Amino acid sequence: MRYISTPVIYSLLCSILLLSSCTRQNQKSGAPTSNFELEETTISAVHEAFKQGSCNCEQLITAYLQRIEAYDKPTKLNAIVLTNPEALTIARQLDEEYKKTKKLRKLHCIPLIVKDNYNTKGLQTTAGSLAMQGFEPSEDAYQVRVLKEAGAVVLAKSNMAEWAFSPMVSISSIAGETLNPYNLEHVPAGSSGGTAAAVAANMGTVGLGTDTGNSIRGPSSHTALVGFRSTLGLTSRHGIAPLYLRNDVGGPMARTVEDATRILEVIAGYDPADPLTKYSQGKISQSYLQYLDKNGLKGARIGVFRTLSENDPDPQVKALFEQAIADLKRLGAEIVDPFEVADFEKLSKDQWCSVFQHDINQYLGSLGEHVPVKNLKEIVASGKYSPYIEENLKYHLKHEESSKEGATTCSDAYHDAKRIAFREAMVAAMKKYKVDAIVYPTWNHPPAKVGDFKGYKGDNSQVIAPHTGMPAFTVPMGYTYNNLPAGLQFLGGMYEEPMLIKLTYAYEQGTKHRKPPVMFSGPKKK
Repeated sequence: MRYISTPVIYSLLCSILLLSSCTRQNQKSGAPTSNFELEETTISAVHEAFKQGSCNCEQLITAYLQRIEAYDKPTKLNAIVLTNPEALTIARQLDEEYKKTKKLRKLHCIPLIVKDNYNTKGLQTTAGSLAMQGFEPSEDAYQVRVLKEAGAVVLAKSNMAEWAFSPMVSISSIAGETLNPYNLEHVPAGSSGGTAAAVAANMGTVGLGTDTGNSIRGPSSHTALVGFRSTLGLTSRHGIAPLYLRNDVGGPMARTVEDATRILEVIAGYDPADPLTKYSQGKISQSYLQYLDKNGLKGARIGVFRTLSENDPDPQVKALFEQAIADLKRLGAEIVDPFEVADFEKLSKDQWCSVFQHDINQYLGSLGEHVPVKNLKEIVASGKYSPYIEENLKYHLKHEESSKEGATTCSDAYHDAKRIAFREAMVAAMKKYKVDAIVYPTWNHPPAKVGDFKGYKGDNSQVIAPHTGMPAFTVPMGYTYNNLPAGLQFLGGMYEEPMLIKLTYAYEQGTKHRKPPVMFSGPKKK
């Protein structure tokens, strides 16, 4: 573990009792009358505490803000770019609302960690770049807006790989490097590592990440979280700084399948500002929560995709995967092993396209006259970027491929012929084997050590879901060397989120692998 000084540890321990509970104060004496445990809490537990009077919104937000202050910078976790200065004001307003209406909105006062590439109205949004420092959008990204309308509070903006370029690390010129809360000598993956580290260390209740190839599922896997990459078209990307819009998905990162599902239920839907969401019309469940079934694996058929899992796996990850297969069977699933896809290597090859310049220029051009840089050329000219992404930036400045709707290549998952062929092959194989989903390790290797850029090994998330458009969820699978988490990934058919929710929830409830990182956990009360 990375060394932390004795005074810092002492300070953290002295803060434990405050940070591990939400205390209701007597209005006259200020004496605590009851406690609510903050660590590992869930949306439903927070709302129950509000109903019981053991906590209110202002106290909850205060406790999280104090926890961020005590843990994030002192431990050098560095998950947070900035906290929302309006969070407590919003909390008081929500308390007044509940006092008057006696009703809680779906996400009433749920503290939300938001990746720094989501536009947040009046709150700095930089995509991790010093070139965007000080920029405050005039409107929220679609997902942020609907979550706020449901009562969520944007608690903080989280660090990320600059412009979302790295699946391995979360390093930005705006905030530096985020570490893995389970072992500070290791990375949390990228690019949504800030959200992952913050939620895993209980600095917020739930979070938002983005996933172009790995960046929700990879960091979630590395930090014992649940991460949902939903079907391309189920959720709007409007107001999110793109990497490759043809692949990008925004979505939940949470400590439980239930909490991730509660977020998905709010953000799924048609948005005219994101034309791809027109494909979701008529395919969205009115309630995703109904699929939270502890017995959801009974009678399910699960394919074991050894094409990915046997690709040079670390022995400890491999052992966890074999145990996961045994657990799936124990929980009632019928295991199809192996599951194979005809011409998989050929179909999955050469699926990426260089569309960053086109997409980022469109995004920056939509932000108005006050945006500090207006295109990729100005980003590069500014020199305000981390050294490790210089090659990427200059490559994309020289290369630009069309991503216009109607193009047969480098287009979205509904028009690109190569992507359609890949998806059809996956669907055909799933029908042939009659499986409800396929499984494989999210990563075949544990998190790499900080600074070891050659340690990027075993990322399975890049291969299928981003190109086919199919949904893929990761859930905790256990722990390897030095308490480093690993994740199990479930991939399903288009718009089959209900099935994936059912399967992942049943696996989660039947294994209970999630546990908080020791360094960020206080002693339990007697």
